Formats: sequence, structure tokens, C-alpha cells
Amino acid sequence: MEGRAKAESGIRSGKDKGGYGASIKGKAETGFRETVAGQDREILGDTGTVTGLRSTHSIGEGGLWESRSSSRCVSIPSGMALCQNIGYDTMRMPNLLGHESPAEAVQQSASWLPLLARECHPDARIFLCSLFAPICLDRFISPCRSLCESVQDSCAPIMSCYGYPWPEILRCDQYPADHLMFDFLITPFITCNEFSVPQASCRDCELEESPSSKNTLEVFCRSDFVVKLRLTRLKFSPVTLSQFSLAAKFDVLKHGPLLVGQIRSRIELWLERDATCVRNMTRQHPQGGTFLVTGTVQGERLVVNKAYFWQKRDKNLVAAARKWKHYQCRS
Repeated sequence: MEGRAKAESGIRSGKDKGGYGASIKGKAETGFRETVAGQDREILGDTGTVTGLRSTHSIGEGGLWESRSSSRCVSIPSGMALCQNIGYDTMRMPNLLGHESPAEAVQQSASWLPLLARECHPDARIFLCSLFAPICLDRFISPCRSLCESVQDSCAPIMSCYGYPWPEILRCDQYPADHLMFDFLITPFITCNEFSVPQASCRDCELEESPSSKNTLEVFCRSDFVVKLRLTRLKFSPVTLSQFSLAAKFDVLKHGPLLVGQIRSRIELWLERDATCVRNMTRQHPQGGTFLVTGTVQGERLVVNKAYFWQKRDKNLVAAARKWKHYQCRS
């Protein structure tokens, strides 16, 4: 079995070495873009160019990938944000995606950062780094098929939100079904088993209307947190993934397991990481506005389950917020 997918006529030359959007035809050369209220903005950076792919590895006994050409160990570049702090600091070149130099691997890997920021799968980083920055052992170790399929099942829907299918070069049937795989974050070697995580949705955080104040109060009761906040679109954000800033003042109706002082940092982390949620919530209000959001606390992360646009003429929502302080939730 080939270690990597060969370039095929149906795949556009120039995007076939592991960049996000590797199997797209007709997309903009600078990466993937979206248009919001007439504003064309780049979501992902340049995914790089390459032609004439050839597999440089084959799968040997036990799922270990054997190099067909000489390889070398190099330090993981500090600029490869995708694979920093993963438990080791050297990788093999060429890697399992055929990148010949660290610079090429850095360029291609950067386009996957927004997907990781969406946190579509807890082991997406492990899977991607096993390809972009394989650990420097005596032989290459491939990712296992079940991990690839689990990451694909969870992350492909998020990619499809923006019109991108799962790249052909990362197809899962090229990886062995069962073998030992290096897990950098947990233990030196683990056996690949079936992975299962909730599937992400393109419709996360779409604005809702409050059907009644009583119904909204019950939503508050079922939520860990309820916050009214104001977002303002940033004019320029070269570093952060977030396109909005959080106003200094916001109202915490319910903080649940969090301390009041923790709310702001958690909301800012949500703005930075949950790009699809924020995008859907602000689609009808591209310059920002005041929103009331409810959701659950999962470790360090806030998960927004419902979002409402705050306006005084929404009498049900305003009434629910006013009554909440004295409302008794049913146990």
C-alpha cells in the first residue's frame, strides 16, 4: 500500500501536500475565504504549492512506515505552531506527507490551525503531527486508521461548513487498521482502538428567538452559564483567530461552576477557539452587537448552546432576564 496518496488528475495540482483544502478545485490560491456582508476575508493562509507527488514511504510489518529514501532527524521548527509542546522536539524529514524541508512543512501545517482552534476532535493534533512532524525513531510510525476515521468524522463537517471536503491525501484507508502508534501526549505506545466523539455541526450557535419568557427561564435553569455580552468586529487581526473583541462591560446572569472573575477569560478563549460558533452567531450582525448566550462548562472551555440577539423589542428575552434573579428553577 502506498504511504501517501499519489496526485490524481481529479485533484488540482498545487494543493496536494497536506494543506487544508488540499483536494479542492477552483478555490482561491491564497486559501479558503468567506464573504460576510460583502466583506471578503481570508480565513486560512496560503496552503502552499507542489506538483508531481510521489510516495516516499511504504508500510512495513506492524504498521511501521519504512522510508524509500534517506531521511534525517531535525528539530521541530519554532514556527510550526501545530506541533509545539507535543512531547518531543525532533522529527524526521522528509515527513509522511512528502515535505522535503522543515520550511515546507511549516507552511503547509499552518493552514490547519483554524481547524484545531475549532476543537473538532481532541486528538486532531496528534493525528496531524504524526504526519507533519513524525517522531524521530529508527522507523516511521503511521497513524492508525481508526484515529484517522474518528478525526475525519468530527472535523470534516466543520471543513464542509466552508465548502472544503476532507483532503484526498489524508484518506484513511491508506493507514493500517490495528497496530501500535506513538501517542505523544499520553503514553509512549498505545494500541489503536475505536475512537468516538460527538460530531460537530455547521449550525452551532445560530441565533434563536425567545418563544416565551418562561421557556427562556427554563433554558437558563438547564445551563451552566448565562451571559449578556457585546461584541465588536476588529478592523485588523493579524495574529488572533478571533474576528471580534469583547466589550469591557458584560452582565453575568449565571456563572455556575465558574468564579465570576473567570468568566471574562473563558469568554475570550471561546471567541478565539470556537470560530464556527461565533461566525454563525454574528452572521446577521457582521459588525457585532449585544448577545445573550447560554451554555455549559467543559473543563477550561465554554460551550455555547443557545444564542439570542439582545434587543429591547424582544419582550420575552428582556422579561426573562429581568425575572431571572428571583426565579426558582424546578429541581
